[in-house]
Amino acid sequence: DLLIPISLYLLNGNRQGEILSSESFSPIMQGIMEFSRKIPIKFDGRGSWTYFPGETLAGSYFLDELGDVSISAVEVSVLWQTEGKGNSDFGIHDFWRRSVADGDWIDNRTPGRFHTTLPNSPLSYDGELIKIYWLVRVRVFTEDGREFIDEHAFRLGNLTHLRLLQANIEK
Repeated sequence: DLLIPISLYLLNGNRQGEILSSESFSPIMQGIMEFSRKIPIKFDGRGSWTYFPGETLAGSYFLDELGDVSISAVEVSVLWQTEGKGNSDFGIHDFWRRSVADGDWIDNRTPGRFHTTLPNSPLSYDGELIKIYWLVRVRVFTEDGREFIDEHAFRLGNLTHLRLLQANIEK
């Protein structure tokens, strides 16, 4: 599986946040929020990590590698973010939260599931001035106040083929 670490966001109540790289956290914050490979995320039945608008993205996440921690909540987001010159941006396409406080049962040994129908835009793009990434992010909150975050990137659409087609037309 292709796993691409991107950036972390600290979100406020409006779901807008400041983009932070894991290196910019204070030592205290680094001890609370762990960006690790302890939450495997697998997409269902695909040999490719390219999806197209209108397709269903579905998969599982696995919490057993976290060990015997007491989990208070799990959040799963399907989101996009930009990187490049100027300001970065992001948008949350779909979001789920399971919480012990809300009566949800969370078992480290049982895989969690997610699925969503992908939107028409923005399409993934790997340009020189701007890049648009799509990813599934899983955040785990423990009873002792720690957070674990992991991500699995995928592509929405295939603009590479459009650039090749445009280059051929211009010749």
